[in-house]
Amino acid sequence: MEAGELLAILVGLLLLQVGGFALFGLWRRRRQGGDGVAGSQARASVAHGPSATIQPNDDDGAPPGWSGLRDFVVQRKVHESADRSICSFYLAPVDGGLLPRFRPGQFLTFTLDVPRRDRGGTEPLTRCYSLSDAPGRDAYRVSIKRAPAPPDRPELPPGRGSGHFHDRIEAGDRLAVRAPAGRFFLQQEGDTPVVLIAGGIGITPMLSMLGWLLERDDKREVRLFYGVRNGAEVAMGAQLRQWARDHGRFHLHRCFSAPAPEDRLGEDFDHAGRVDLALLRNTLPLRRQQFYLCGPPPMMESLVPGLESWGVEPEDIRYEAFGPASIQRATPAGVDAETPPPLITFSDSDRAIPWDPAAGSLLEFAEANGVEVTSGCRAGSCGGCQTRLRAGRVAYAHPPDFEPEPGHCLLCISSPQGAITLEA
Repeated sequence: MEAGELLAILVGLLLLQVGGFALFGLWRRRRQGGDGVAGSQARASVAHGPSATIQPNDDDGAPPGWSGLRDFVVQRKVHESADRSICSFYLAPVDGGLLPRFRPGQFLTFTLDVPRRDRGGTEPLTRCYSLSDAPGRDAYRVSIKRAPAPPDRPELPPGRGSGHFHDRIEAGDRLAVRAPAGRFFLQQEGDTPVVLIAGGIGITPMLSMLGWLLERDDKREVRLFYGVRNGAEVAMGAQLRQWARDHGRFHLHRCFSAPAPEDRLGEDFDHAGRVDLALLRNTLPLRRQQFYLCGPPPMMESLVPGLESWGVEPEDIRYEAFGPASIQRATPAGVDAETPPPLITFSDSDRAIPWDPAAGSLLEFAEANGVEVTSGCRAGSCGGCQTRLRAGRVAYAHPPDFEPEPGHCLLCISSPQGAITLEA
């Protein structure tokens, strides 16, 4: 074989090898997701670090959520009501990363470092507050109402979490925050008219829903029934009035149960009295509508069953109540009323109490019997009520968003499956 022929063969083999490596590299990049949904998720996972978790999003290209706690800095603190009882906090991530989108109506969970009540030092406290702005901003916003002592129990202390925010948190402070969560959120597809019903600080998730509905090309008609005592308690009243002027499909109904002398019917408010079923029946057109409710126990205990008795389908009623034992639940399926109730033992409190299915959850059962349990979201999303289960088994009303540690359970969404012992 002549030298020229040998050189040609070697060059050819070399070209084949280079081409093979190139084809292999192209195949590998496609396999890892150079284009398509899987590739988008893989790149997001790398871009946001090993602690990031991929969560479903309604908007393509939105960054994922995060696991555990993430540090945020308070950019601004703004009072939102005339009586200064409601304050908004604008939060941006300390790491400078992008914010994941959330579903309108969801909340943030905070781990706060608050002063101890009965001795020096501080202790951690978990609290959840609704996001009060539409998704897609460059900062999260929560709007928090200072919670006073209950009117019928003035000896009790005021809200620790809300008081901590109002009295101690200022612009520039850092907060430890979990990713947006919660099962109360706006259904973002469909054309069914929407009715939002808010009592007091229950307006906060509705503001998020309204912002999302009105700031995009959504054709749904939307009504807001907002109940407070008087004009001093209205949160973001100027924004609500502006939305009503700018959007013909948005109908604002402000309901004052105890108007102040300076409050003018037809200008400052639209209805004298509380938000009740009679008002809804006299105001709303007779057609299918989706209802979203958030407010204090008396309003929720009245309106949720009232809407059902009016003929609204259960799947068209979504609600989030604040305060324990807000909605009376039916006896869970499979519970025999004639069977003696199982015994719930609280080992730390040295108490053993027969289970009452009407309590709905172990958290509400504990509270009703004077057993103090830390809690936050009351929806299985924050882990605030995580408690060691020393013996027995529990069942969850729905799969928890927060994964409890081995040997623990979330009291807010669980009920006992026979006798149990809790470390509480």
